[in-house]
Amino acid sequence: MEADDESIGKSKKRKVRLNTADLDDLVTDVQGEAEHGLEMIPTKVPREGDGYQVPRSALIAQGLGRIGEPGYGLTADDLRRVNTRKGFLKLLENKAVDIEDVRKTLLYEQDLRQLQVELVRLQRWVQSSGERIAILVEGRDAAGKGGTIRRFTEHLNPRAMRVVALPKPTEAERGQWYFQRYIHQLPNRGEIVFFDRSWYNRAVVEPVMGFCSKKEHQRFLQQVPEFEHMLYEDGVTIIKFWFSISKDEQARRFEARRKNPLKQWKLSPVDERAQELWDAYTRCKEEMFSKTHSTFSPWIIVQANDKQAARLESLRYVLNLLPYKGKEEATIRLTPDPNVVVRFHRKMVELDL
Repeated sequence: MEADDESIGKSKKRKVRLNTADLDDLVTDVQGEAEHGLEMIPTKVPREGDGYQVPRSALIAQGLGRIGEPGYGLTADDLRRVNTRKGFLKLLENKAVDIEDVRKTLLYEQDLRQLQVELVRLQRWVQSSGERIAILVEGRDAAGKGGTIRRFTEHLNPRAMRVVALPKPTEAERGQWYFQRYIHQLPNRGEIVFFDRSWYNRAVVEPVMGFCSKKEHQRFLQQVPEFEHMLYEDGVTIIKFWFSISKDEQARRFEARRKNPLKQWKLSPVDERAQELWDAYTRCKEEMFSKTHSTFSPWIIVQANDKQAARLESLRYVLNLLPYKGKEEATIRLTPDPNVVVRFHRKMVELDL
């Protein structure tokens, strides 16, 4: 009995703390009741954690919930109650969050920001020195090309940078020299141009999908080394990335796109046939590497099953390659991981699993 009285006494002494939002709501309620001549009885809206549990249906309706369960995420009340490292870790544990995955993501965001700072320095050097940089990003469908380009360009000055993603050629362009429409997109002095797919469409996608003849395909493979050598002699720096993923990873990403209404636009008829034509893509890709890899315009292979690693290491490759001003002051590693980024060589037997 004494214990019960003591607990009752403590509860009476406990102060209810209201934040500014609570007070505003309370004042509004009181004023409304006074205007209608009703009895003014101050009340407090119950909050989860004060002995009250928000119904599951209400959480879903409000877009709240718990990580690890469908339709759930961290509530605002959860975040208000985390004020220590131990409490935060306990919260993550209770919410079925993979702490190692969170740690990896935080480190990724930290490295990405520092590398993007270096990219801004790189762009200033390109502008001041008048360099012309063409970065070609190639790979199978869903290999992460567009996402990587967005990380490259996120904080760059748009006046000295462009992203080129050309649609299928028009009727007039079909009657031109194949490289003609790409020549118009090449970088000007002091400019970086990113090609989200490039003239190498004719090396892989077009022959596989039947968009060009065998004769046109072979003519392209003969001409492209000469075309790129002319650009090299004229001072254009060409960086050619191939993002390599496994067949299983591609299938998983396609399925994720089908389920995500914000990414369904990425699926095209060409994408839908990528899995069934996997081996044909492989044969064309290997022929492309063997005939278009050169010392002045090499192919750089990026292992892209891990999107975050592929993005970071491709950024590092570009920063490590170019002699921009202020490079020695970088506070982050610029040398790419050789387990993720490697220069193509003809002894490579299999790039995509």
